[in-house]
Amino acid sequence: MATSGGAGGAGPAAGDRGGRPSSARVDSWLWAVRAFKSRSQATSAVKAGHVRVNGDRAKPATNVKVGDRVVVRGGIVEKVLVVEKILVKRVSAALAAEALTDQSPPPPPRELTVPIGMRDRGAGRPTKRERRELDRLRGRT
Repeated sequence: MATSGGAGGAGPAAGDRGGRPSSARVDSWLWAVRAFKSRSQATSAVKAGHVRVNGDRAKPATNVKVGDRVVVRGGIVEKVLVVEKILVKRVSAALAAEALTDQSPPPPPRELTVPIGMRDRGAGRPTKRERRELDRLRGRT
């Protein structure tokens, strides 16, 4: 009996190992491992150039495979993810954590800012002397 699916009966499972795909689109994989809340957000980030695969700027249809290094830049934070398992559909957070290794550097420490020259509520306008002291503290001579 003949099978449909092309040459030699190789259908959609061609290239699969044990029923798992060997590669996936980068935007789909980022959404599946919960790096983005929606697939469209992942696609937009890739199109905007915020995603690199193995050091090269990615397009939404760029394929990722096991061992690839995916760098996602968001603001000042940069996530470095290594593909451990290929996922095409979104899974639970526990399973998503198994599909990647996060090699991101620790975030930079937040600088402690002390409010300088804050007046108590209801204290009114500063006097001339208080204003000059505030200016000296703020570095405005």
